[in-house]
Amino acid sequence: MLFYCIAIMVIAVDQLAKIAVRGSIEVGSTVTLWESFLNLTHYENSGMAHSLFQGYGRLFAVFAVIFIAGVLYYRQKGEIKGKPMDISMGFLVGGAAGNAIDRILFGKVTDFLEFTSGHGILNLADVAINIGVVLLLITAAVSIILRKPVS
Repeated sequence: MLFYCIAIMVIAVDQLAKIAVRGSIEVGSTVTLWESFLNLTHYENSGMAHSLFQGYGRLFAVFAVIFIAGVLYYRQKGEIKGKPMDISMGFLVGGAAGNAIDRILFGKVTDFLEFTSGHGILNLADVAINIGVVLLLITAAVSIILRKPVS
């Protein structure tokens, strides 16, 4: 249940934030939140990270759907189990689904989080994917150190 709760929460928060940005900030415009840390800059990305492969947004949606189906399949088989993996996969699936929704509906994703450290513009789905990857790596490292699966 934890997996589904996290995935649904990530999708909902991501989609609500994107709707708010699309409705209140013109594409290309910036709103400063914390001057030395974070701006909201409305950007429409039809590619992937760092604006690579522009124009292939719907193709990346197919990859996201395949990833989500794979996670659901392996969870069903019992090969993905344990609270740390549920949390990690919840963030990964929620983030993948959040961006896939944009790609399917619009052919691009709405990005808006611009950290002043200069690492590009991203959205909450991207943040969730990063959280999921970090948690997955931590879970894998702990599993290796303990020489048994973390549950």
